[in-house]
Amino acid sequence: MITNQNVDLSRKIIDWRRDFHQFPETGFLEMRSASIVASILDELGFDLAMGKAVMSTDHCMGKPDDETTKKHYEWALENGANKDYIENFSEGYTGIVATLDTGIEGPTVAYRFDMDALDIHESELDSHFPKQEGFRSTLPHKMHACGHDAHTSIGLGLAAVLANNKEALKGKIKLIFQPAEEGTRGAKSMARAGVVDDVDYFIASHVGTGVPHQHFVASNNGFLATSKLDITFKGKASHAGAKPEEGNNALLAAANAALNIHAIARNSNGISRVNVGELHAGSGRNIIADHAFLKAETRGENSEVNQYIKTQLESIVAGAAQMYQVDYQIDTVGEALSSQGSKELALILNECAQESSHLKEATLESNDAAGSEDATYFMERVKQKGGLATYCIFGTDLPAGHHNERFDINEETMLAAVDVLYRSIVKINSK
Repeated sequence: MITNQNVDLSRKIIDWRRDFHQFPETGFLEMRSASIVASILDELGFDLAMGKAVMSTDHCMGKPDDETTKKHYEWALENGANKDYIENFSEGYTGIVATLDTGIEGPTVAYRFDMDALDIHESELDSHFPKQEGFRSTLPHKMHACGHDAHTSIGLGLAAVLANNKEALKGKIKLIFQPAEEGTRGAKSMARAGVVDDVDYFIASHVGTGVPHQHFVASNNGFLATSKLDITFKGKASHAGAKPEEGNNALLAAANAALNIHAIARNSNGISRVNVGELHAGSGRNIIADHAFLKAETRGENSEVNQYIKTQLESIVAGAAQMYQVDYQIDTVGEALSSQGSKELALILNECAQESSHLKEATLESNDAAGSEDATYFMERVKQKGGLATYCIFGTDLPAGHHNERFDINEETMLAAVDVLYRSIVKINSK
């Protein structure tokens, strides 16, 4: 299908990845990235739906405020955004659905690619490959530390191959470029907008995750359902020495909640996780704290277990607030479901990987417990509508793990991914 001799395609994919890597954009702010992606897809002949047309504005969890969004829009214009397309994304609704309609009756196949980066300062060590090659992040405290720059570039590489082979295909192919996967925030809004309601086969993919280079997993089933929660306590300040009885201590409410959240009883229906990752409170050593803020997350082997943990957490927060006579608010700023891949589709991908010269080993499925992924919203929606869905992994060399300042990939992995994903379309078309 796609050979190692295809130097031009490989070079394009690498160039795209290195460009996105230099200009990382976090969730719902992927304006520069999206504008460039849209311009390339349009030139390749795809039909585009963008921004609010593919995102439910009621389900964009954890979206930055208007001031942050406007400021980033100005930054994107100054840093290489395509001015012919960026207006579609100026309000922070940065999703894209690109459709290639072959005009021949056949299935609708969709592929998901995420675009967002992380709030991590990229390594400045001379041994760090992006620094050696001159494509390290240009932004302090922002970097692609999970491979989404590679995912976006794989999507564009697949688009290029599809456009060149349109006459050999049938049905419709949809390429979904999703914002805000980090924090599990973006997929729900696109799924609720109905972008996969007509999809017969859905495939999401990821590079790395500890899978060795040139190895492939056709169905990764270990993702945990999760909820990301911002918790605010509001009390009443008072002088801690002169009038301590007049204060209502938000810090103590938050501390009480944090300790008891970690003591939530386990559930026999599956493994669970809970964590309070941040606690900020108070304004001085001699002041009764009138405010406190927690960032917490819950996870469950299935959506039911996650909901159990979330419900327990909500009760604990309410109890802590009542104990210290403070007000509280809980905002869900991210969420993902659990989802099992469709074995029939995993078998197709496994065959494609076995036939690819770019890979050495293929595994049908993995059920090892992993993190969480909001592509599960797409997967569950497709399965509910009678389609098939899976989440596959392309292994790669990792000098450091995901979400680490030294994260990087073996760029050969991207061409391998394009090869397998294109093979999957051909094989599905032949069914």
